[in-house]
Amino acid sequence: MTTKQQRAQLAEQLKAIFEEHVPFNRFVGFKLASLDPKKPKVRFEMRPELIGNPQRQILHGGVIASVLDLMAGVVIHIALFEKDSEHLVFKDGKPVFPNIGTIDLRVDYLRPGRGAWFEASGQVVRMGKRIAVAHMRLESDSGELIATGSAAYVVG
Repeated sequence: MTTKQQRAQLAEQLKAIFEEHVPFNRFVGFKLASLDPKKPKVRFEMRPELIGNPQRQILHGGVIASVLDLMAGVVIHIALFEKDSEHLVFKDGKPVFPNIGTIDLRVDYLRPGRGAWFEASGQVVRMGKRIAVAHMRLESDSGELIATGSAAYVVG
């Protein structure tokens, strides 16, 4: 079992990896708004650089797919540590994260991406020894459901 201090360190390291160490995430402005295992969230602000249709002033579909992919990665990492604290390995005082990789990503674009900010949420629906499956949602600042997604990842 992990200690409270290890969990806090894990959360800070996971946040740093996803927000700062991935240049694309940093450019878009993805922020881990919550690492609560029951309700993790990723949030980002709308900016002119993220517009996909200048006439309609809506969020680019690639940004939508990217945040859903990121959200799935976040919930799978959290689930791995919740399922088995053996995955939590420390090297030089820092957590070592398991390797995961997207093998399939499906996005259903439901409405145009309009809003001042957007928030993604997700959950793991299956965690196998080698494959994990997650479902994700993206909502606007007004609570409108913009897109849903499902993803499969190789774990290990």
